Amino acid sequence: MEVLVVVGIAVAVFVGYNIGGATTAPAFGPAVGANVIPKVVAGLLMTLFFLLGGWTIGREVVDTLGGRIVPSSLFTLEASIVVLFFIGFALFFSNSFGVPASTSMTAVGAIAGLGLATGQLNWVVMGQIVSWWIVAPLVAFWISGVVGRYFYPYLNQWVAIAGSETGPFRLDRSGTVPRVGLAEGTTRREFVGTLVLIAIGCFMAFSSGASNVANAVAPLVGSGVLSMNAGILIASAAVGIGALTIARRTLDTMGNDLTELPLTAAIVVAVISSTLVALLSAIGIPASFVIIATMSIVGLGWGRATRTTTIRGGVHGEEASVTVGGLAADSGATVGDVEQSPTDAAQPIGEESPDEIPSAADLFDPATTGRVIVMQNIVPAIATVGAFVVFRFLPV
Repeated sequence: MEVLVVVGIAVAVFVGYNIGGATTAPAFGPAVGANVIPKVVAGLLMTLFFLLGGWTIGREVVDTLGGRIVPSSLFTLEASIVVLFFIGFALFFSNSFGVPASTSMTAVGAIAGLGLATGQLNWVVMGQIVSWWIVAPLVAFWISGVVGRYFYPYLNQWVAIAGSETGPFRLDRSGTVPRVGLAEGTTRREFVGTLVLIAIGCFMAFSSGASNVANAVAPLVGSGVLSMNAGILIASAAVGIGALTIARRTLDTMGNDLTELPLTAAIVVAVISSTLVALLSAIGIPASFVIIATMSIVGLGWGRATRTTTIRGGVHGEEASVTVGGLAADSGATVGDVEQSPTDAAQPIGEESPDEIPSAADLFDPATTGRVIVMQNIVPAIATVGAFVVFRFLPV
């Protein structure tokens, strides 16, 4: 029995390690992609606020996964190890491809596999969870799309911040004690926007802890092998290891490959995603944290890429609303070929000059997006099918 306990804890640590790799990117990928903070700082912040979320709100989600989807009596030590193994294996599979998978979907899928194999799955609870998994990403996509298409120029003028290659901070090593200060050219408004972006990332990490700490330890807590407090501490430590190691690749995917994110866009994505995750956690739903954030990024990129803008000038100085694609396809002309009158040099708030209009390829990568969406559906399926087969045909 003691050997099995050690094995169970080791598997839970493995799951937490992969949760850190999968969930750090949605929280801090925008900040890392915009060169606001380095990956090491993102990992440390993820660890701290994941622990805070798990220690406070996460206890309710542990109870949900440990006894509502299937009866807690099914979580014997052996069954708990098998469930955690499939959660960890599926997440490791996705992290190896650099695509952050939905930890909640993977965990719920593995537990559902146990319930299906034993005929004790609570279909009412599963229906509620799956319904929100469908609705929430769609809401994130369309809200982000509307913001990107119609309101982004106004927000960008109001916030007036953009990512840089060096970031907004600099480290002064001239003195005995190194000091952190603002980089040359960084305005006060950019500095405030940077702090807001980091704060929102921390809030997302907090929400991740509230939702995902249960995915690592709920079976062991439900079976009585671990106490609630011990389980949360072990899970958070494991998440921290994953956030500082394997998360580096998924941070690149979410921060750089999926869509270009200046700070204004990153703040929009973070606000929408963290708000939806917090609302789902408040009603006891294990939130699909990664998918909500991913679809928010995709929606914003799509909205900005298909955005209309007003161009002044032409033969009679009239206004015309055109799309990005229309500008690029108009008689082979590029965006930079469009002329502006001298009076249009200073654009009103909410209007961007034509040479600032991004192309669809700059903002929205269909190939990467497709890879992310496919993997985020395959990974939970692997956990569900694997757990079902084991519990159906093997004596566990």
